[in-house]
Amino acid sequence: MLIKDVMTPNPVTVAFDAQVRDVARLLKKYRIGGLPVMDGERIIGIVTETDVLSLLDTSESSDEICLPLPLDAIEFSITENVNLEKTRKTLIDIGNTPVTDIMTQDVVMIEDDASVQEGANIMSVEDIARLPVIRDDRLVGIVTRRDIVRGIGMSGANFD
Repeated sequence: MLIKDVMTPNPVTVAFDAQVRDVARLLKKYRIGGLPVMDGERIIGIVTETDVLSLLDTSESSDEICLPLPLDAIEFSITENVNLEKTRKTLIDIGNTPVTDIMTQDVVMIEDDASVQEGANIMSVEDIARLPVIRDDRLVGIVTRRDIVRGIGMSGANFD
C-alpha cells in the first residue's frame, strides 16, 4: 500500500506571512493538528498545535498571565483585573506572532509513491505526527499517524 492511498489530498496550508491567530483559526476550523507553511508553491515549514501552545509558556511571565476559574470572577479584586488586562495583551501579542517565528523549517516530507511502511518508519524515527506528501516537488497531500493506522487496518493491505 502506498502513501497516496491513505493521504489526505489537497491539504489545508498557511502562507508564510500569516500570523499565529490565522494558524489557530485554521487548526480549529478544520480540526487538524498541523499544516504546511507555504511560500507560493514551495513548502518552507510546518506548524503544529504544539508550536502554538509553546507560546503559552508562562515561565517568564507567570505573574502577567491570569486565567481565572468561572466562579473566581465573582470575587475579582483590582489586582486580578490588572492581571486580566496583562493576560489579554499577552494573548493579543501571541496572536500577532508571525508563523515563521514558530514553524519548523526543516520539513521532513515523503513522496506519494512511497510505501505506508516507509511513512510509518519516518514518523517513528523522526518522532513526528504528520508528513507533507509531495510529487515532483509539489505538495499533493498530507499523511498523519491516524492515516497510517487506518491504512494498516484496511482489509487486504499490502505493505510491500
